[in-house]
Parts: sequence; C-alpha cells; structure tokens
Amino acid sequence: MTLDQARVNRIFLPGTYADGVPYELLRELRAEAPVRWVEEPPVGNWPAGPGYWAVLRHADVKYVLRTPDVFSSHLGATQIRDPDTAADLDFARTMMLNQDPPDHSRLRRIVAGAFTPRALGELSAAIEDHARTLVADARKDGAADFVQLAADLPVRTLAWIMGVPEQDRQLLVDWANRVIGYQDADYAHARSADPAHLTDIGRAAVAHRPTTMTTPDGRPVNPRSRAALADMFAYAHALAEAPRPGSVLARMRDGGLSTEEFETTFFLFAVAGNETVRNALPGGLYTLLGHPEQYRLLRERPELTASAVEEMLRYWPPVVDFRRTAARDTELGGTAIRRGDKVVVYHASANRDETVFADPDAFDIARTPNDHVSFGYGPHFCLGAQLARVQMRALLRRVVTELPELRLDGAPVRLVSNFQNGLKHLPIRWARGV
Repeated sequence: MTLDQARVNRIFLPGTYADGVPYELLRELRAEAPVRWVEEPPVGNWPAGPGYWAVLRHADVKYVLRTPDVFSSHLGATQIRDPDTAADLDFARTMMLNQDPPDHSRLRRIVAGAFTPRALGELSAAIEDHARTLVADARKDGAADFVQLAADLPVRTLAWIMGVPEQDRQLLVDWANRVIGYQDADYAHARSADPAHLTDIGRAAVAHRPTTMTTPDGRPVNPRSRAALADMFAYAHALAEAPRPGSVLARMRDGGLSTEEFETTFFLFAVAGNETVRNALPGGLYTLLGHPEQYRLLRERPELTASAVEEMLRYWPPVVDFRRTAARDTELGGTAIRRGDKVVVYHASANRDETVFADPDAFDIARTPNDHVSFGYGPHFCLGAQLARVQMRALLRRVVTELPELRLDGAPVRLVSNFQNGLKHLPIRWARGV
C-alpha cells in the first residue's frame, strides 16, 4: 500500500525527532520509493517550503554526494530550509560547506593544515589527557549528565585549534546551540556565557548579539544569516587581529579569504567542529547502555573501541540529512528530477540500508566492514572526521573502563531538530569506590 503523503512528511517535521529518528518509516520508504517527494508544511512561525526529493538508499546517497556537477551544494546551500532572502543565500554561498569545486577545493586547502597527521598527533596527547581529567573529576560524584560531560571535550579541542581563549569557550557552545538547535525552544536563544567571565573581546562581541530573532512582520530570523550571528562575526574579526601562530585562524587570515569567506569559515569551525562529537558521543553511549551485552563486550575487550565508535556513528549519525540542489534535469532511483529541485540525502536512512548492512537495526560494536556515511562522502567528506574519531575514542575508552557499573539514571531528553540527531540531557550513574 502506498504511504500516505502526510505520513511521508513526518521525516521533515522537527517534532518527529523529539521521539527519535523515524527508522521504521525510513525503512518503509526505502522499500516503496527510495527517492520520494516530501512536502514542507509550515512549522510554528516558519513558513511552508516548496518541498524536496528525499534520497534514502545508501548507493543513491553516495551518488548524490560525489557528483557536485549534478547535485550542487552551491545553488541553494545545504539546509532543507531555503535562505529567506537573496542576500542570505549569497552570504551562505561563501561558506565552504555550500560551495562546489573548484571554489570548495580552494577553501578546503587553506584550512586543511589543521587536520594533517602531524597536527592530529600533537592534538591526540592533549585530547587523551583531557579525557582522563574529565572522567577522573567526574568519577567521585557517582553521577553526571553525560551530554554536559562530553561537551567539554570538543569545545576545548576546538578552542585550541582556533586560538579561542579559555574564558570565551562558552561562547562557542552558545553559538552552536543557536545555529543547530534553532528548532528547539531550549537552544534557540542560548545565552549561557557570563559576560563577567569573558575576555574583553568576548564582552565586546556579546554587545553585538541580536536583541530579537523576529522580523517586523513576525517571521523568525534565519539563525544562519549574517544578522543573526553578528556577535559571532564581531568576535571572529577581533580574534583574527592577533591570532595564535599556527592556529586555523592564522591560516584563514593569511589565506586570502574574502571578508564573507572568513566569517563563514569561522562559523563552520565554531559550529560543525563542536556539534559532531557533542551529538555522536552521548548518542553512542546511550545506544551502548541500551545494549548491555555490547557494553559488557567493550569492557572486556577495550581494543574494540575503534570499531565501537564506527558502529556508534552508523547507528546514531550526528547529522540526519543534508540538502543539495539539482544543477540540471536528471534521474535518480528511477525518478525524474528537474533542474532547481531540492534533493535531500538522509544519512540516517543510508546507514540502515539492508542491501549494504547485514541486520542493519542490530547494534554490533565488532561490525566490519562498516561503510557508514555519517561523515559524508565525496568532495565534502568531513574535514574533521579523524579528529572527531580521536575524541570519541579517547573519552569512550575512559568512560567504559573507569566508571564501573555504568547505567542510565533517568530518561534522556532529545534535541528537537530535523537536521541534528542529538541529546540535550543523558543522566548516567556508576558505582563509586569500586
């Protein structure tokens, strides 16, 4: 029986994800129509959109991601929701994430130095040390919100890469929450950084924070627009006046970027560099604790940590979907797609494709091979993927081996988002003094 369009539209609605990724619906869609039209009904104050093609099979997702000449990141940017104005779209197009080769390749080369094997080697020791300290400090308490515990690691790592002073790290959290969690009332207006504890440039930047996120006609301001992030960009420019030598900010300053490219590249580091680990690690631990036999296996065989991280990424992808725009009339999965149509690839669906993964709904920390697409594919494969893996392995190993009898201590609270697959809270408890 053909799926009702209203049921299909659930994969777009942010509220769906408050209860979890709709894997059963995605499975039904893969079986019935792996490239399926999805409507964009209005959500709260957000207006309706024109609709898009959802791409659900692993092979088709990979094809879309590796053919930017057919499915462009640049034409309409990479979020399902269209930018509000032509000016917003022009600004979004200056971001590396929203470009196609060769412009994308140029920007990627400028910042890639932060992720060389040598740079990762230097960071790895600091990451291991901080993971050790985080777990040692938490151990005596016997309980924690793992989302808060885990969030400190990527923020600290990101701050070091970018040269952000310790006092200003909480600004990175606020900016990420506002951009990624704009569909969630708890995150949309994040203001957790205390100005009294910020540096001078941090306090000056906060003064540029928008006082309202609503336009005069009552519509929400796009959280990724230049106006919505005036405080972040003010901070970026001030910090770049004297960047730490060797930091990615120094590379950006010296790389010949335009003002807009500089701002959007800072945006990309400040948000994506934070959220990937902050979503994947709590989600991965929640999954692990929900599979006690796999938790026991990992405790007995910590050498499986690397493959456990890959399975966590497959089973709990930090990003649900990404958008492209058809650059010409084409066909995908037997479906005709017209130039200008939105095309949205669902990483969450591709990672459960039964034609690629044996028993895809099973969580198996020893799974191999594991061809998940949680870091993307093709020219936009995540530049920080290896750094994210280093962080996840370091903290997971410490948590599993040094917090005995680890268990949930209440219900997790999910992020309301049709883009990010995250938790806002994950209460955990362990045995003290063991």
